[in-house]
Amino acid sequence: MPLSGSIAPTDYGWYQFLSQRSSWSEVNFWTPSTHYAYRAEEFSPFLFKLKAPHNAICGFGYFARYSPLPDWMAWDCFREGNGYPSLESMKKKIDEIRRRMRFAGGVRSANIGCIVLVNVSFFAPNELVVQPQDWPPRNLRPMKYDLERGEGARAWRECLERTAIRPGEGGASENLELQARYGKPTLIRPRLGQGAFRVAVTDAYARACAITGEHSLPALDAAHIRPFAKDGPHTVRNGLLLRADIHRLFEQGYLGVTSNYCLQVSDRLRADYNNGRSYYPLDGKHLALPTREDEWPDPELLRWHREKCFPGPS
Repeated sequence: MPLSGSIAPTDYGWYQFLSQRSSWSEVNFWTPSTHYAYRAEEFSPFLFKLKAPHNAICGFGYFARYSPLPDWMAWDCFREGNGYPSLESMKKKIDEIRRRMRFAGGVRSANIGCIVLVNVSFFAPNELVVQPQDWPPRNLRPMKYDLERGEGARAWRECLERTAIRPGEGGASENLELQARYGKPTLIRPRLGQGAFRVAVTDAYARACAITGEHSLPALDAAHIRPFAKDGPHTVRNGLLLRADIHRLFEQGYLGVTSNYCLQVSDRLRADYNNGRSYYPLDGKHLALPTREDEWPDPELLRWHREKCFPGPS
């Protein structure tokens, strides 16, 4: 399968802030509106291009997913990985761009487009890669390129060379290994970070609690079945979208999930707190699962949780 990727114009301030660290596990390449949804092959290369007078590629990452999100949630997920030191400075920039583009939607209520990228590298100002010679002068949208031929191949090769000359940086070696999955046997698969995990789980469950159906985003958590601190991966199959109180009880082992995806409520909830009236009616309820079967909770991870966590603290 030919290697293709995208080259996208970016704001110099976004690059300047993020390039203070040469590599990031994940960043949010956000757009001020959701008018154009970005689509690409999962984990395909995504290159950042500075506009005039620089006209150069300043870094790259690998596309994890696209999701329209409120700005506060984008900040919760990626923090400084959004390219700004605070949510307030990020909001200020969003409003500034929207005014300039005469944005028609409600300025504070509209979502931003979040292009979530992983294994991200940035180049120093003296390492910038010259943009493709065939780049349209006034284009401000991402463009797909064949990275095995012509100017796309030249730019991609030079990007990889920039990371290869940085000894001792984990991101560089990972990027070189990632290249091998395109047109060659796969060596490793890019890893989602905590923010990308949260976005992926939120979207997989259609932004609703798997138990209660609650849709209010501020009340929902992307819960790990097996905690990351205990070798649980940041993958959708290790996640459940749960209302915050349900998440807390699941995390503490007062709730479990059976192999056929039904909720279990531990008797210890009643024994420890002489309560639980609002939770015992949920016992035996079947989870609302993602549409895609390959995103359903991993039965082995659910079994780990039942054996190690459920039925609650002893």
